[in-house]
Amino acid sequence: MDTRFLGIPELTEVPSVAVVVDVMRAYTVAAWAFAQGAEKIVLAGSLDEALALKAAHPTWVALKDGPPAPGFDTVNSPGLLRSTDLGGRTVVQKTTAGTVGALAVKDASLVLCASFVVAEATAEVLRTRGGDSITFVVTGEDGRADEDLACAQYIARRAADPRTEATEYLTRAADSRAAHELTEGIREGVHPDDVSLCLELDRFPFAMLATSEESLMTLRRYEGSTP
Repeated sequence: MDTRFLGIPELTEVPSVAVVVDVMRAYTVAAWAFAQGAEKIVLAGSLDEALALKAAHPTWVALKDGPPAPGFDTVNSPGLLRSTDLGGRTVVQKTTAGTVGALAVKDASLVLCASFVVAEATAEVLRTRGGDSITFVVTGEDGRADEDLACAQYIARRAADPRTEATEYLTRAADSRAAHELTEGIREGVHPDDVSLCLELDRFPFAMLATSEESLMTLRRYEGSTP
C-alpha cells in the first residue's frame, strides 16, 4: 500500500483515496455529532456559506471554530457538543483546517474524515477499499501538526498491520502544539475536556464518509465494509 502524508497546500492533484485528518478538533467534533444523533454534516467552505445554509434551513445546527458568534448555534468543541441532542438534525460545520482539507479532495473517489476516536473503523474501510494508493491529508499547520500526522500514521499502519499499538501516536498528539494551546486556553471556544476527548482511541465504532450531495460536501457515519 502506497501512502502519502500531505498538507493542504501540497495537494497538487486529485487523489484516488483520501483520508482527511483533524484530531483537534473538527473530526472529533463530527464524530461526537453523529454519536449525539446527527443525520449528516454539511462541510461549509466559508463562514458566509455556513450562515447562508443556516438561514435557508433554520432547523440545521451551525458550528464554527473560535468563540460563539451571531448566527451560529455552537462552537467546534467536543466537550460542549457531547451534551447536545442532535437527533435527526443536520449540522453545518466550518473550521479552520478540517473542513478546508475535505473540500480540497472532494473529487477523490473515496473520502474519509478521521481522528483518533474513529481510527480503527477508518482503518477497516482502508483494508477493504483503500486500494494501492492512499493520501492522508494532514490538515493542521499546513501539514506539520503532529497530532494530525501521528493519527494519520497510526491509521495507515493499523490498516496495514492490525497489531500496531497506539501508545506512541497518542503520546505525540498529547504533546502537540494544538493540545498545549487548548489546555492553556490560548484558543477560544474550548471546553476543559476537549483534549482528553480528542485522545480517546476508538470511542466510536463508525467511520465517516464524505460525498457530494446536491453540490454540498456532506459527511455521514458509515458502519460496514463497502461504502
